[in-house]
Amino acid sequence: MDQRTRQALKKDKFVSTTTHGLEWASENRQSVMVTGSAILSVIAVVILSAVIYNARSEAASVAFGAAMQTYQSALTQPGEPVPSGVKTYSSGAERAKAANAMFQAVADKYGMTPDGRNARYFAGLTEIEAGENQQAEATLKKVASGWDSNLAGLAKIALAGLDRDTGRDAQAIDLYNQLSAKPTATVPYGLARLQLADLYTAEGKTDEARKVYADLEDKDAKGTAGAMAKEKLNPAPTGPAGLPQ
Repeated sequence: MDQRTRQALKKDKFVSTTTHGLEWASENRQSVMVTGSAILSVIAVVILSAVIYNARSEAASVAFGAAMQTYQSALTQPGEPVPSGVKTYSSGAERAKAANAMFQAVADKYGMTPDGRNARYFAGLTEIEAGENQQAEATLKKVASGWDSNLAGLAKIALAGLDRDTGRDAQAIDLYNQLSAKPTATVPYGLARLQLADLYTAEGKTDEARKVYADLEDKDAKGTAGAMAKEKLNPAPTGPAGLPQ
């Protein structure tokens, strides 16, 4: 086959392929247009969702910041002078109630954002400070059951503290053991074990406490928790005034 013949065949093949392609596009133009429109619609929805989420996240951040500012407001005594424009509270419970309303509003409106989830956790803390234990328990359990393991860990440690304060030591022990089994960045293994040992000590179960400390000293020999456990097991001797010798 000579060069000219080969070129002619290639040209015919290209023309044939192009012709078939144009015919297919013409016959399927409607489906191609529908598919293209669907893809564009999906892209538009994704972009719009991202814009809305970012806007809500920013609004949640501002609202959460305002709630934290209230939560950190100064406490003053009756008659104590207060600078103009500075909001203060006469008691921690009063301040906690004011902040709680703001945290709850953020959690209810922006619960899908990071600041919204954080706000629900702080709502539980402020309910404890305000003396609303039943509501605090419900709020913190909701946080503890969430998918954010770090926030759930904080909620569980707060719940354990609430259980201890309300005479439910068995429930607190269960929570400390849960946290020990599945530690998080916010509540590491050592912290959970130290809290458990402290609870045993408060109950007068010194043997149980020493077992926890000994285990922790062994597993975290070079860590802060291990050092604290070692100190608990081997307290420094004190002098007559109660000071270390």
